[in-house]
Amino acid sequence: MNDIIYRGDNYMTSRERLIAAMNHQPVDRIPFDLGSTSITGIHVSCLHSLKVSLGLISPREPVKVINPFLMLGEVDEALRRRLDIDTIDLPTLGNSFGFENVNWKPWKLFDGTPVLVPEKFNTVPDMNGNILQYPKGDKSYRPSACMPNGGFYHDPLIRKKEVIESELTVENQTEEYTILQEENLRFYESEAERLFRDTQYGIIFRGVAGSNLSDIAHIPGCGLPDPKGIRDFEEWYISLLTRKEFIKDVFARMTEIALENLKLVFQAVGNKIQVIVISAADFGSQNGLFISQDLYRELFKPFHQRVNDWVHQHTTWKTFIHTCGSIYPLLPDLHEAGFDILNPVQISAACMDPVQLKDQFGKWFTFWGGGVNTQKTLPFGSPDEVREEVKYLIEVFGKNSGFVWNAVHNIQAKVPVENLKALFEAIQEYRVSY
Repeated sequence: MNDIIYRGDNYMTSRERLIAAMNHQPVDRIPFDLGSTSITGIHVSCLHSLKVSLGLISPREPVKVINPFLMLGEVDEALRRRLDIDTIDLPTLGNSFGFENVNWKPWKLFDGTPVLVPEKFNTVPDMNGNILQYPKGDKSYRPSACMPNGGFYHDPLIRKKEVIESELTVENQTEEYTILQEENLRFYESEAERLFRDTQYGIIFRGVAGSNLSDIAHIPGCGLPDPKGIRDFEEWYISLLTRKEFIKDVFARMTEIALENLKLVFQAVGNKIQVIVISAADFGSQNGLFISQDLYRELFKPFHQRVNDWVHQHTTWKTFIHTCGSIYPLLPDLHEAGFDILNPVQISAACMDPVQLKDQFGKWFTFWGGGVNTQKTLPFGSPDEVREEVKYLIEVFGKNSGFVWNAVHNIQAKVPVENLKALFEAIQEYRVSY
């Protein structure tokens, strides 16, 4: 099996390798993640070209779109074994548009990539050639997202811009965050048991409703028929300053929901999972923090601490935060808030030098990402430049363990297949020899 390898007298399964790396213990090779979360995946067009180049499928054979919002492709068992990937996701029943990924049907992207999409995914363009998506896949509602003609992703559509102060309520703002139903819990229970029993992969859970405070992708409520409250991006960010007390009340309610959901999930899956994603809100821009340290400490940190403390007190799970951008000044606070894993480690942003990050914060965090620059090197560099960057970053972040190889965020569309092959060949070579 590809998930068990031999190095001298040292055998490590993928799960053992991941656990050891997250505990900053020696590993036989660097753990490798692709596709275990919605922020560590690969665009379906690149996935298709990669699988064709590896001989895993024919050019006409489709691949599944498992995240219709971000248009991420399914990293299946064949690819997982071919690339020696160490991780797998605990599946979920629904997606961002509020319908299930079931009853697959064929479709083609604008660039001709053949794919399979869920039954309720709208494939019929409007009069301008755009693809609109609808809450719960129901066309009687106003569309909640749009893939522009010729595009590769969906953009949320803001259906509610005006904010009426007297109508702002915590209930309206947290409508989409609910307590897990028995159907979901039994699904998680059976899937966790199956994956834990039948595979040796590290199992990643994408998180529970309520913990992901201020993830801007969720603000428009793409799965809600009629979202209420503050649903415009700009208004939301302004509200972090102008409506602090209201936002605190919203976060408090979300956190209570998250804690209840965490208890239910733990009852269902126990310690069969190894990692849980707690937050995917971005706190950094390309050149600096998106919000001030003081604002993070006042609005976010107390709630992050509550959730992380519960996880650490009751489980063996490691807690994962995804936050893009230049977040160097915020890292001590994220550590104090209890996060174990930092992603995507955006080395292309200001003040995010890999050597400095590893030297100063390597004892605190597992760096899950930072494996290749997806803004510049991977899409625009040469195959040799991709190889050299991967080698250098494995050497830096892999020192003294505490590193899981993943790109900086998802692998985006339009990456040359030659660069994709160079990327994965380099990972195979240098994660073992380092």
